[in-house]
Amino acid sequence: MNGKVLLDTNIIIALFRQDKAVLAHLQRVAEVFIPVVAVGELYYGAYKSGRRVENIRRVQEFAAANIVLTCDGQTSLVYGRVKNELRQRGTPIPENDIWIAALAL
Repeated sequence: MNGKVLLDTNIIIALFRQDKAVLAHLQRVAEVFIPVVAVGELYYGAYKSGRRVENIRRVQEFAAANIVLTCDGQTSLVYGRVKNELRQRGTPIPENDIWIAALAL
């Protein structure tokens, strides 16, 4: 095992669906981190789903079992820099993805 990974929402959903490629990759890493932004997106999905209670419980259990990274002043500083760099290059991405990138950096 080696390395660290920060999972984004799409990968977490694939993990929930027992995607074999995702499971195999995660078995080869030493540490897995979850951005608080992704947890929020998962809760949003749970609230709009037809199985709200079950999905909320699943997100709660997943968050409790993993290291959730939260945003702080340093994250905000990196967010501003990354968003500006993307603007200058003309390659904007969704806001939540910028926050996840800032946490990763």
